[in-house]
Amino acid sequence: MGVDLESISEASSGAIGSLLSTTILYPLDTCKTKYQAEVQTHGQRKYRNLSDVLWEAVSTGQVLSLYQGLGTKNLQSFIAQFVYFYGYSYFKRLYLENSGSKSIGTKVNLILAAGAGACTVIVTQPLDTASSRMQTSAFGKSKGLWKTLTEGTLSDAFDGLGISLLLTSNPAIQYTVFDQLKQRLLKQKLKKADHDSSPVVLSAFTAFLLGAISKSIATFLTYPAIRCKVMIQAADPEDDDDDDKTKRAQSKSRKTVSGVVSAIWRREGILGFFKGLDAQITKTVLSSALLLMIKEKITAVTWVLILAIRRSLLLRNGRLKNV
Repeated sequence: MGVDLESISEASSGAIGSLLSTTILYPLDTCKTKYQAEVQTHGQRKYRNLSDVLWEAVSTGQVLSLYQGLGTKNLQSFIAQFVYFYGYSYFKRLYLENSGSKSIGTKVNLILAAGAGACTVIVTQPLDTASSRMQTSAFGKSKGLWKTLTEGTLSDAFDGLGISLLLTSNPAIQYTVFDQLKQRLLKQKLKKADHDSSPVVLSAFTAFLLGAISKSIATFLTYPAIRCKVMIQAADPEDDDDDDKTKRAQSKSRKTVSGVVSAIWRREGILGFFKGLDAQITKTVLSSALLLMIKEKITAVTWVLILAIRRSLLLRNGRLKNV
């Protein structure tokens, strides 16, 4: 089987789009992650809301620390999007070739997307864990990627893998909700439209709005798992204070799903599972919108570049054969 240029083009444009959107929204992502990682202790908390995280960075002169871990996050995001878009495009192409079908149904599409998502999670989990630890470290005290990855065991690098695999259901929920809302709107428009008129389609704004609503619903349903994942991957208290033995022991006991769930339930109650939900939805919706917008703009350019590189390689090989 030859090189799948179409899949490479999709993967490259998706990865570049993800890199740019991640960089633009990274300060918001850092504030969100630090806010989510904190658990109320003895009725007190360091951050009452998201703006407190931002104010801490400003008041301590550590504004640039809002970008701590950006390189790791971009590397993780680039690889994740490349693997996902390539895997999804490849699986889709493989299914169409083997099944003989001309289109893909909703159920098959969700299965292919989940498969691509699972592959992505397994490949990028160590980088995801490292970036979370770097973001949740005290401002100005974040460690480098290599030191962050090597200071624990191999299993520590895969902290939160189970929850990450569970969260691959998020896009499936989003797609299902989007499809249901889309069908209802199209049916309503079809009833109002004349039979001889052009086919009924969603406007760009309506499609974006439905995408934002469906992503928000998917995020709400999976948010308790999202917060648990952040807490599992968060930096240990010793990153901030090496002498605090009590915090260190508490942190290690909370590195399991049951430990995290227990800590949230005892200290914050059921509402604690949704702490930072508004920031998560804002960041996720903006990130998805930016990613898709940038990806669409550069897909054509990426395709042209890949074809030009391929043509150049073919010409070079032809000249070498003639020599």
